[in-house]
This record gives sequence, structure tokens and C-alpha cells, in this order.
Amino acid sequence: MPVSTATPSPGTTDSGGSGATRVLVMSTIAFTLMFAVWLMFGILGVPIQQELKLSDPQLAWVSAVAVLNGSLWRLPAGMLADRVGGRVVTVAMLLLTAIPCYLVAHAHSYGTLLLLAFLVGFAGNLFSVGVAWNSAWTPPQRQGFALGVFGAGNVGASVTKLMLVIFPTVLTATAGATYLGFIEGGWRLFPVVYSIALVTVALLILLLTPRHDRMAGAGKPVREMLAPLKQLRVWRFSLYYAAVFGAYVALSAWLPKYYVDNFDVSLHDAALLTATFIFPASLLRPVGGWFSDRLGARKVMYLTFGVMLLTTGVLMMPNGHLVISHPDGHTSEHLEWNLGVIPFAIIVFLLGCAMGIGKAAVYKHIPEYFPDNVGSVGGLVGMFGGLGGFVLPPLFAYTKQWSGFPSSTFFVLFLLTGICAVWMHLTVLRMHREHSPEIADHIERPEPVGATR
Repeated sequence: MPVSTATPSPGTTDSGGSGATRVLVMSTIAFTLMFAVWLMFGILGVPIQQELKLSDPQLAWVSAVAVLNGSLWRLPAGMLADRVGGRVVTVAMLLLTAIPCYLVAHAHSYGTLLLLAFLVGFAGNLFSVGVAWNSAWTPPQRQGFALGVFGAGNVGASVTKLMLVIFPTVLTATAGATYLGFIEGGWRLFPVVYSIALVTVALLILLLTPRHDRMAGAGKPVREMLAPLKQLRVWRFSLYYAAVFGAYVALSAWLPKYYVDNFDVSLHDAALLTATFIFPASLLRPVGGWFSDRLGARKVMYLTFGVMLLTTGVLMMPNGHLVISHPDGHTSEHLEWNLGVIPFAIIVFLLGCAMGIGKAAVYKHIPEYFPDNVGSVGGLVGMFGGLGGFVLPPLFAYTKQWSGFPSSTFFVLFLLTGICAVWMHLTVLRMHREHSPEIADHIERPEPVGATR
């Protein structure tokens, strides 16, 4: 018999509130660290490229394979958390990731680095585990906020960037040095520090979280856990998440180079400017969960897509003017505009705010519609979000090459957001047509799980 998500499993001595709080705090710390490890090559890639003499495509593949492996296993990882509990899966993933993370510090060839980057990328799959773990411990009325707090661990994408900004001499001061006889300095110091932190957090989770876990899918056949994936609604949520999370991952890696190439700023300044996007896109996730709990996830998604369409619409046309052809044949230019680096960064900041709120709203849908299959559904949605982070950077590069405009990056995001917004609105209109008109003010009411929309 499956264990209910609303009650403790037999033998649990912790109160629900205390246990849920400890699960939320420790899972968020673990996810923040794992997210930092997952995307560490985005900023360490510069010194790695210089030392190993990698080409730009080779360096791009190092980051790409890490992002890819951090997406592929989200579905089975979420299902496993539902069956055996998020605690044991989280600890196992932390310890397994620590091994290749440490070995990265000893990579001296492109082939070795590529393989280890792929293995380290496994860290990204912790997201679906944490979603299932927190959903099992948190009552429905607080799940939006709890999942938002957990998801704020995305801020881990800035950890390495900020370490290099706050301690800019770490790379140069320690380069060439060896500590304890086997730890090399420079960029190689970061993977060692991260591997120690991964093991430490794993031990803390074992000590501080409830030993008797809650498992929403305990004893449930795999076929039954996968059954919700037949519903079109799940794939719609997946596309939403590709727009708000996949684009976030892609821009986190893409923006430093965009700032350097288009605004002639230093890498140090580009990292700081990129952080103004990453922080709101991560830290506002709890706010998005809070809004979703009170206003409803779909209303929040309308707001999210609206702001994303407005901001990407401006960013894809950062410079220009109107040309008017007069009856006598001559032309004149009017209303010239040119976004400098500060206005550009402000608009990107607003885009990050929308993404942060939207990420929480997408995941608020899942425990509402699929309370007993959060691991499988959340895993699939998270997998597509991560794959978006893998697919979008090449799209950015190819559209720039084809069009000649660097701002085509934001045209790609504008199209993706537009597709999501239109699909969501058509779904709402269809729902109104099929039901009585009086549901117009209650579009958040979940339909039966068996529905296939």
C-alpha cells in the first residue's frame, strides 16, 4: 500500500512541521551546492581553456555534456525518490557526485575532462528528487511556497562566479602551488573544495533529517507511476518549464559572453552583470510559490509570460530607428533608440524576475493535479527544462550565425514564450467551452487526474 503524503510513515517520531522544515532546509542546501557543481564549468571554463588550450567548440561541449547529463535522469530519480524516499536518494547522489568532482582537479587532457564533466553533470538531477521529497512532507496549502524555497537553490549557478568576484586573486595566487602534497592550486582548487562540501552536506542530511522518511509511491507499480505521463497536460507543463528554467540555464551560461562581445566589458564585470539576472531568477522562486498558493498557478503564469514577452520583445530589438518614406521620394529617420549596458541589464533583471516567479508556478501545478505521482511528473517536467538548457545555446549560436544579429538570442526566447502563452490560453478557453460559464472565476480548480487535456 502506498504511504500517504499527508501522514508519517510508521515509526516516525518527528512532528510533521519539524520534519518538513528540516527536510526543506537541508534539501535546499544540498540543491544549491549541487547546482553550483553542475554549472561550475560555465565560469571555470576560461582558465581551463587557457591551460588545456581548448578551442571554443571544445569548451562549449564541456559545459553542454554536463547540462545534458543533469537532465537525462530527472524522471527516474524523481520516481526513485517517491518509492524509497528523498533522504536516501539525496545522500547517494551527493556522494556519487563527489567522486568525479574531485577527479576533475586531476584532469590534464580534453578527453578526460569531457568524461568527468559528463559525470559531474549528474548533480543536476537532484532537482526532481528534492521536489518529490518536499512534496511528501509539505501540506498542499504550503507546497507552492516550499517548492519555491527549494527551487531557489538555482542561485547555486552564481556561487562560482561570486567566489571569483569576491576572491579574484584565488586563481592567480594559488596557481602552480600544491597543498598537502596532492591538491593543486588555481582553478583545480574549486573542484576539490566542492567535493569536500558534497560529502559534508551528505553527512549533515543523515544526521539532521528524519530517519523515517515519507514515500508517496512506496509499493506502487512502475507502470502506475508512469501512467500520468500519457496526459497532454504533463507535456504542456514541460514546455512551460523549458521556457522559464531551460532559458534560465541557457542565459546563465550565455550572458557573460554576450556582455563581453556586445558591450565591451571585462569578464569580471560581465560576471557581475550576469549575477543580476541569476539572483532574481533564483531568489524570487519562493515569492512565485507564495503567489501561486494564494492567486493560483495559472494566473501567475499569465503574468510570467506577459512580462517575458515584453522584455524579450525589447531585448531582441536593442537598437534601431523608424524610417519614413515621404511622397516626394525622400526618406527620414525618427525615434532612434539604443540600449546601453545599464538599461539592457535592467531589462534582463526584469526577465530574470519573471522566470524566477514562473518556475515556482509551473511546479505548483504538479502536486495539485498529480499528488501521488509528483516524482514521475516532476521528473519529466524537470528533464525537459534541463534539456531546454542544453538545446537553447546552440540555437542562440546558429540563429546569430544565420541572421548576423546577436540579439536573435532573445528572438528565440520570444518565440518559445509566445508558443507557451498561446497554448495555455487556448487550453483555458477550451476548458470554459466544455464546462458551464460559471467556472470563469475558478480556472485554478484542478480537474480529475484522469483528464487528458
